[in-house]
Amino acid sequence: MTSLIRHSGLSVLAIAILSGCAATSNDQTAIEQLTPLQNQVLLATPPKVNESLTLKQIMANPDWMGVLAKGAYWGDDSQSIYFARQAHGDPVKSYFEQGVGETTATQLSLNELHNTSQQYGVLNSEKSKKAYIYQGNIFVKQLSSGQVSQLTRQNTPVNGVRFLNNGDIAYWQGDNIFQIHNSSGLHEQIASIKMSAKPKGVEEPSSYIAKQQHRLIQYVAQQHDKEMQKEQYKKELTKADPTMASKVWYLGEGERVTNLSLSPDGRFVLLSLIDKKYSWRAEHDIMPNYLGKEGYVDAVPARARVAEDKNPGERLVLLDLDTHTEKAITIEGLEGFDEDVLAKVKSENAKAKGESYKSERTPRKIQLMQDWGWEQSAIQWQETENKVAIMLEAIDNKDRWIATLDLGKGSLTTEHRLHDEAWVNYNFNQFGWLPKSDDLYYLSEETGYSHIYLKRAGEQVEPLTQGKYVVSDITLGPKAQFIYYKANKRHPGIDNVYRVEVSTGKDEQLTQWDGQLDYSLSPDGKSLLLNASRRTEPSELYLQPIGGELKKMTSYTSDAFKDYAWQAPEVVAVPSSHGAGEVYARVYLPQGYDKSQAEKYPAVIFNHGAGYLQNAHYGFSGYFREFMFHNLLTQQGYVVMDMDYRGSKGYGRDWRTAVYRQMGTPEVEDLEDGVNWMAANANVDANRVGTYGGSYGGFLTFMALFNEPELFQAGAALRPVTDWAHYNAPYTSNILNTPDVDPIAYERSSPIEHAQGLQKPLLIMSGVLDDNVFFQDSVRLVQRLIELEKPMFETAIYPVEPHGFKEPSSWLDEYRRIYKLFEQELK
Repeated sequence: MTSLIRHSGLSVLAIAILSGCAATSNDQTAIEQLTPLQNQVLLATPPKVNESLTLKQIMANPDWMGVLAKGAYWGDDSQSIYFARQAHGDPVKSYFEQGVGETTATQLSLNELHNTSQQYGVLNSEKSKKAYIYQGNIFVKQLSSGQVSQLTRQNTPVNGVRFLNNGDIAYWQGDNIFQIHNSSGLHEQIASIKMSAKPKGVEEPSSYIAKQQHRLIQYVAQQHDKEMQKEQYKKELTKADPTMASKVWYLGEGERVTNLSLSPDGRFVLLSLIDKKYSWRAEHDIMPNYLGKEGYVDAVPARARVAEDKNPGERLVLLDLDTHTEKAITIEGLEGFDEDVLAKVKSENAKAKGESYKSERTPRKIQLMQDWGWEQSAIQWQETENKVAIMLEAIDNKDRWIATLDLGKGSLTTEHRLHDEAWVNYNFNQFGWLPKSDDLYYLSEETGYSHIYLKRAGEQVEPLTQGKYVVSDITLGPKAQFIYYKANKRHPGIDNVYRVEVSTGKDEQLTQWDGQLDYSLSPDGKSLLLNASRRTEPSELYLQPIGGELKKMTSYTSDAFKDYAWQAPEVVAVPSSHGAGEVYARVYLPQGYDKSQAEKYPAVIFNHGAGYLQNAHYGFSGYFREFMFHNLLTQQGYVVMDMDYRGSKGYGRDWRTAVYRQMGTPEVEDLEDGVNWMAANANVDANRVGTYGGSYGGFLTFMALFNEPELFQAGAALRPVTDWAHYNAPYTSNILNTPDVDPIAYERSSPIEHAQGLQKPLLIMSGVLDDNVFFQDSVRLVQRLIELEKPMFETAIYPVEPHGFKEPSSWLDEYRRIYKLFEQELK
């Protein structure tokens, strides 16, 4: 559970909103609750039904589309839902409550928020109380009455909370752990962890001069004896007096605590430690902000690059608070803990340099699993017993382990090992215990697709789901009878919710949606809360009683957006000529499209970002501006295609890892198949096709224009990666290993290494304050192109923009340039 991990740090109502995906309501009540400036934006003239779009409308403040509900979750009584709404650019969110039988929501006042911030709370063993953290303080709710009590009121935030088996509450602040005794109300500090050397105390003289001083000077000897007596008295008092706080743990000054987890009875503390010198950023690197508020250039700290990020791994330590003993957890129990999993890669790179490589076994660096999407901890205790399962990953990205820990010996036993020659996915890692058992359930991609597995104690692993589809977002039902999950069984681009019976493996489909969705199971297990969308319909909230009729809960998409005649892109399967099967893509056709007309159409291919992301689906795209831009292009006579090139999400392990050590190669092959498909099926002139994209999509634009110069006639690269050695380690080292180990992969995959191939017009656009893909990436490539004497590129910079642009004026300028490029080069 999230609260069992020390650094969860998530406020219940702190809902992440994806780069500008906010929208707003069409009802006057919601409009009146916004500021006058927001009213002005909302009431601005939107596009009319069937009129031609303009770039200014598309790139304007997106609130005219509607301010949508975000981060929705269930109330504890399963009779209400809570969610947030935030207008574009608004620094704060507004929070709402809506009953399941109601058609409108009520905005919560600020003094009500502490009563509703319970999404990540923890239950006691009787399921009668919930403890949660709001604004750094602890609250407890009586579930039968709904009464809420505040237990702490302090400025130092609480980092985590849990109920102990005896009903007491434990919580931790920094590296200190406290217990609130239910019977007396006493707040007891049960652990104080100091990342420093243990004080030496009073020592006997050791040098000749010190011994002489004590022997000859009586005062010095007497003072030393008194100090010794005081120290001995304090030790005896601490041991004998039950009112004294627990002993301090001194764990050395070379490390820092990254995670802390407390056992259900409060006896054991499991820690992960890392070298305190290791940092997310490089000491010498900054990102200059040329428009600092004082008129000077501000030096903004920047993250480390993969080329210099030397992750030392984590060390696990078990503290026994009863005996005050410490055990270092050994990793020998992890299968393959010392395998040279990169031997082939190292051998290939050594051979390229005229050298040889000798493989040797050595313990690998590990850390707690860093899943990029989960809300749980990598440390899972059984509900009532001192048994713990830990999910670990190798720093080299080739292995994931689920291991149980022997609390007496401090040793690990492998319960499941997931090995991947490419890299273990940073998604699909949920796992846990079945209640009151030694049985574990978990997600794994071992068959090539993410599925649910059950490992009963002493038995073979049992798959609960099977097939060529992706399972995600698993939820154990309140009685542990079912495991609920999301899957794309019907089509890779269509999501639905299912459940599988744990005892029998019987599977049941619970929703009949025809787009994309996320879900949340009600606490009583009787209903699903859906956040669902279709191709031309942004996400709204729906209630799906299990076995009942679907009910729409919110309608925050504006009438102006709903009434416009948006073109829903067709989702097609493009045959691969490179052995990849089928590549799914969205296709937008020109207004008045005539396949038989003599004059062929120009076309544009959009390359989505992130690499591992799905965009050719039946839901509303997170790229909502691009969706509208593509509608505009069709009005100007273009065919537009969005491809889920290899490496994209939603198609299984082999699709994901096709880019291993060769980023930009299989993807460009897929783009080539996309161009050929449009020429054969959409009356497109293959000699009048352009491409564009941001981030990873910008990288692909480079790789296509540099390595296949005849494929596209023009390209625009937004916030683009130009050299993977300069990107971050958590993402890049999965796919390309690290530059010191695998320089071949980096040279093969980095656009700056292939810039000499540019022959067609290229537009490069970057935000100066981009702390994800540094502005320096574009600067280095521009200088490389200058030195190569390439005259066919232009650049545009955006001084105030981070990776995800915020200002409508920047969006407008960016897309005006893209549109101009295509009009000049493709028409």
